[in-house]
Amino acid sequence: MNNFKRPAGLSLLLLAAVSLQSQSSMSGGNLVFYGLAALALLIFFYIVVSVADNFMVIESKQMGLDDENRAGLFPDFRQMFASKKPGYLKEAHVYTLTKGYDIPMDGEPQETIRDAKVTRFAISPPDFFGLRPIPKLLVEEGDVVKAGDPVFFDKQLSRIKFAAPVSGEVISVTRGLKRSISEIVILADKEQESRSYELPAAGASREELVEFLLESGAWPCIRQRPYNLVANPDVVPRDIFVSTFDTSPVGPNLNLTVRGRMDVFQAGVNVLRRLTPGLVYLGLDGRGESDSPFAAVSGAEKRYFRGAHPAGNVGVQIHHIHPCGVGENTVWTLGVEEVLLLGELFQHGRYDTTRLVAISGGSFSDPSYVRTRAGANIGELIAGQTLEPNSRIISGDVLSGIQKSEEGFLGFFDNQVTAIPEGNEAEVFGWLLPLKPRASISPTIPVLSDNIHITTNSHGEKRAFVVNNDYEQVMPMDIYLTQLMKSIIVNDLESMEGLGIYELVPEDVALAEFACVSKQPLQQILRQGHDTMIAQG
Repeated sequence: MNNFKRPAGLSLLLLAAVSLQSQSSMSGGNLVFYGLAALALLIFFYIVVSVADNFMVIESKQMGLDDENRAGLFPDFRQMFASKKPGYLKEAHVYTLTKGYDIPMDGEPQETIRDAKVTRFAISPPDFFGLRPIPKLLVEEGDVVKAGDPVFFDKQLSRIKFAAPVSGEVISVTRGLKRSISEIVILADKEQESRSYELPAAGASREELVEFLLESGAWPCIRQRPYNLVANPDVVPRDIFVSTFDTSPVGPNLNLTVRGRMDVFQAGVNVLRRLTPGLVYLGLDGRGESDSPFAAVSGAEKRYFRGAHPAGNVGVQIHHIHPCGVGENTVWTLGVEEVLLLGELFQHGRYDTTRLVAISGGSFSDPSYVRTRAGANIGELIAGQTLEPNSRIISGDVLSGIQKSEEGFLGFFDNQVTAIPEGNEAEVFGWLLPLKPRASISPTIPVLSDNIHITTNSHGEKRAFVVNNDYEQVMPMDIYLTQLMKSIIVNDLESMEGLGIYELVPEDVALAEFACVSKQPLQQILRQGHDTMIAQG
């Protein structure tokens, strides 16, 4: 009930009591009157206390207190019955997210690491949102390059050079529709050689540091929000955010990525500190019994997150720590691999895109990890795996990744290759009688296992928007997603801005797309909205 309507209801209750008192000739009339009056006073007192409690909770949230330390007059029963937090979180700044969903999917990679024998690598302009489809090429077939040598640049962003991920010979330039450039493929040398760099002095200014990163080819690893564009070198970010854990379905364990390389990661964080007058935030995993290895990093603000996916998304972490926007609220983001790339550049003077890639999903015979470099050929990357027939290979996770063939290449920002069966077989009354176990946020479909053999079947088709609270169940962000998507479809720029389009990128709505009963392509719609906002300036 609306709080503003309650006083009127109380007045009616008191008038009814007075009427009963005046009309009653029975000796019990006074008892009825005093009983109703007391009930009205109790309700009024409860409303006042509830409003005060709500204001205290809102103020605590604005102060950045986590759910456990948030002030309030009434106890939170979810906290009373929640599992006890481990000791390392006692003095930490923790955000406990109550919304989200972990898809119970099989094919989680085991902690077995091998070196992949990949001979072909590619850098793909479509991996970098906001670039024109036909950038200016600096190489041609037959040219020999070193890791870090510039390969192309965008005609609008001529200062930003995109570098070769490995050393070797350029063997092909693959083109797509309207002669857009899809991939520049390099046949890698057996012994990798990096371009040599003259590192800036320890006391170099921020402007000198930016110019070095632009010239080195390392700049494109920094992304800017809103829109998740390649960072604009003329913009000074308010803050820089790095998520150090991945909660996507059967996603990689990023703790393995920095095993034995924490000094390199620390060097990368030191570089980031010099690029912003604000803070460098690390989003740490607070779900385990032991502390994250990233907790040892100095010079960064650490925030722990507990909860289901998408708690590991950097966009969700930004939303809870300090929301981003345009102008002075522009922020930059990086992944763990990108921070390591910067650390290798400044600590060892080499351009090194080495990364640990999770081979995951129920279609692989032995989900595990392989060590390779950015842009690796997927067929060579998964060599030695037995792939289930009629499977889909995805560069990235099942929610926000891109479908690839075995002749395709790993995305520049991806550290996971997933394979799941195509769900294109007919199911008799499959929608009415769910005879096979399936993942669903609906309590009407019981989930009896944590390792469901997920397929690509969406169990439905696109239809008109059904307004329900499914998005709110899985999105731990204070955003009205249904209204935002509708405003994008009708091109209402003012509503798009007011409803929070600046805070979202496609991966942030991927889980909502999975839960959508209308089967709406939310990631595609959001990207369409970004294109519109960018075009409008």
